Amino acid sequence: MDLEHFREKSTNKAKENKKFLSSLTRKNPRQLDHEFHTLHEEVFAEIDCLTCANCCKTTSPIFYQTDIERVAKALRVKPGEFIEQYLRVDEDKDYVLKSSPCPFLDGDNYCKVYESRPKACREYPHTNRKKMVQIMDLTYKNTLVCPAVLEMVERIKKIEF
Repeated sequence: MDLEHFREKSTNKAKENKKFLSSLTRKNPRQLDHEFHTLHEEVFAEIDCLTCANCCKTTSPIFYQTDIERVAKALRVKPGEFIEQYLRVDEDKDYVLKSSPCPFLDGDNYCKVYESRPKACREYPHTNRKKMVQIMDLTYKNTLVCPAVLEMVERIKKIEF
């Protein structure tokens, strides 16, 4: 995965994609879900996250209390120790990682806490969830992080609604 090329392409298409995704909020929600879910399956059959891991290199998930407890248990530390060592509170009052790339990402782009990873990581990039119409702003932001989301958006532009 050529992340430099991806960054250039996603930046060049940012304004166009933001406008396009905003226009999708006026489309049939069920059809939008169907199209995104179909493209999600197609694109992830072609793109291997382990060749990229840009999400883990650049973006922190939100850690909810259940996530903190689960990851702390996997690391065999107390939740308070986990928070102290790895997390900070952001401007929205959410727990996020202190640094990037993610401290649990290894050199081969594998997650050291994969089975215990936070809900936000489990669901990323959120392109197979219901009510996609409600998360077009997030989908736009993810076109700047995830090559698969950028590809899905490029393909969905070609679909007649």
